[in-house]
Amino acid sequence: MMNLKKLLLTLFTIGYSLFTLLNAASVKATVDTVEVVKGNPVTLRIKATGGSAAFPRILMVDTVPVTGTSTSSSRNLSMTNGSVSSEVSTTKIIQFVPEHDMTIPSYTVNISGKKYKTDPISIKVVKSNAPSSNNGAMFNLTMKASKTKVRVGESFMVTVYFALRRDVGASPQVQYTQPDLSDFIVTEGGEQKAYVKGQYQIQEVRYIATAQKEGNFTVTPARAKVGVPDRSRRDIFGMTFGTKWYQTASNSLSIEVLPQTHDTDLIGDFKVEAKIDAQEVKANKPVNLTVKIEGKGNLENFEFPKYEIDGVTVYSDDAKVDTKVVDGELYSIFTKSFAFISDSDFTIPKRSFSMLDTKNDTVKTLSVNGYDITVKGNTNSVASSAQMPKENMVQTNLSQEVKPKEVIVEKKVEVKSVAWWMLALAFTLGMLVMYLVQFIPTRKQKPYKESEALKILYGHMSDAPEVEEMVRKLYAKKNGDKSVEIDKKKLKEMVERFS
Repeated sequence: MMNLKKLLLTLFTIGYSLFTLLNAASVKATVDTVEVVKGNPVTLRIKATGGSAAFPRILMVDTVPVTGTSTSSSRNLSMTNGSVSSEVSTTKIIQFVPEHDMTIPSYTVNISGKKYKTDPISIKVVKSNAPSSNNGAMFNLTMKASKTKVRVGESFMVTVYFALRRDVGASPQVQYTQPDLSDFIVTEGGEQKAYVKGQYQIQEVRYIATAQKEGNFTVTPARAKVGVPDRSRRDIFGMTFGTKWYQTASNSLSIEVLPQTHDTDLIGDFKVEAKIDAQEVKANKPVNLTVKIEGKGNLENFEFPKYEIDGVTVYSDDAKVDTKVVDGELYSIFTKSFAFISDSDFTIPKRSFSMLDTKNDTVKTLSVNGYDITVKGNTNSVASSAQMPKENMVQTNLSQEVKPKEVIVEKKVEVKSVAWWMLALAFTLGMLVMYLVQFIPTRKQKPYKESEALKILYGHMSDAPEVEEMVRKLYAKKNGDKSVEIDKKKLKEMVERFS
């Protein structure tokens, strides 16, 4: 009887997986960059998954002619826990060269008789700051700073432009030595751009420098050596060429650092936006708060003040900081999320910090509002996992959201008819899987990481007091409390119960 049940379960699993072979369908549109240097191409990929795809004929992207197009297909078949899954995908690749800011329109793709649409994608075209003339040299190094006069604590961007003539042989050897920025605190400058300008391939290397002390400082040149094949020299077997090395150095930079007239938390021109998803929740349900600071200046080293509230467990993620250059100036976006959990009413206190506006040498105060939270009586209903940040949040200070680089359009599963041969195949596969399963060695399950366990138990705090206690211990240990001890066996049992 037990073997019959196993057989039926296996057949059902295999059959169900075959039913869903053609069910799931989706369209995903992506670009290799949403910000492109003028004169360089953008590559658009439209990926259709779930069946036979018919793409529209695309000769123009908005008002920009298509310079190249291709199509590729792939099929992936996998088996997990006896369940067979298959993914058929077709990708249409389109290349075009925008001359100005534009929007890639929505495209309709027909997948097995059903229509799916992509979302529009905005493209920004920027000018290159690389030097226009390199005097015909094989390669060149130029260094520029977004500012040459700053205050103590203020940041600026240093960019090194490496220009290599496009007619140089394939894959030259390049040895690069960065400029000396030891008088400043230096962090990486984010995404390094590569593009074509005229007859040269340009590579940008960026550094974010923060002044530590007043005075006049010199940033010494960046240096590079380029090795190209020397066709006049061969090895003793006459098989390979020798290498001829060329050297160059960039210009140096003079930076004047002025004393800071005011002691502030931030230097620049920023604005603050805060979102909270609810101000009335059930006991032990999380309240999610997201803080975003953005504007001109550097936020890499900014630390948002901690929240410490009696009777409230506070969890925060690591701050995310995006830094870029906008109109020749450093621009940063700081995002940090918090979750507050309690079984009684509490207040999220107001948070304030100071900012020095260097344009008019004035000190301003930026604030995140305080919030009164009402907690309803405890219930035994199963909690859904918290999301940080959640959708449909209450917005307090409005500002435009940053657009993502990838646009994904997921569609609902559609049920399709299945031919008789698929059912026969399901029966055959079921019998085969039953026979093979007995030869598959069992693996010992690895112990759960505490961070993974926290995510699983987080949404089940109301189910039992011991779960709530375990979550609070995990939070405390995550926040650096070394006195907390976790019962690994008990933790494993809880995780398996809710997995």
